[in-house]
Amino acid sequence: MTMLTLPTRIGDRPQTGPSVPHVQLSQHSPDDLRERLKQWMTDHMHGAVIRPSEISEPGSLAFFLDGALPPSGTVLLPPRLNAEFVHVHTDGSLHLALAKEDQHELIAKDWGERHPLYSPVINVVMLYGPRTDEELQIAKTVIKASYRYATGHGLPATPTREPDGQRI
Repeated sequence: MTMLTLPTRIGDRPQTGPSVPHVQLSQHSPDDLRERLKQWMTDHMHGAVIRPSEISEPGSLAFFLDGALPPSGTVLLPPRLNAEFVHVHTDGSLHLALAKEDQHELIAKDWGERHPLYSPVINVVMLYGPRTDEELQIAKTVIKASYRYATGHGLPATPTREPDGQRI
């Protein structure tokens, strides 16, 4: 499988909360970018069920595997560890599950950090909320890596939902 190759994030790292709830406290995504990101995720996450997160703050939009189990050895977000693989917070940051190699790239290039409760059985990293169109493209790349990790395959090239939200 292809692993992430990211450019180094420009600027200082945002401030984040030191405990749960783990949220981004500075450098929030502009409203329009956050909405465009959520719309892109809704349109492109083939085979995902969208509903409130089982673990995150109220208002977070979460994506779950639709009745399929992840590949063997894959650890998704708590509490079930096999269903929810990414959620977007109201500040625009995301928590997601990634392969170890992709986590290393994300953190080394300053795009995110480990969750305060991160452990071998809590595979959660934060992706900082995108601040620009260029960062929105990076966020999409990281989300695609989370989808690939959760499902064992990449996203389809075309949207899976019509603009009205119906599956194609």
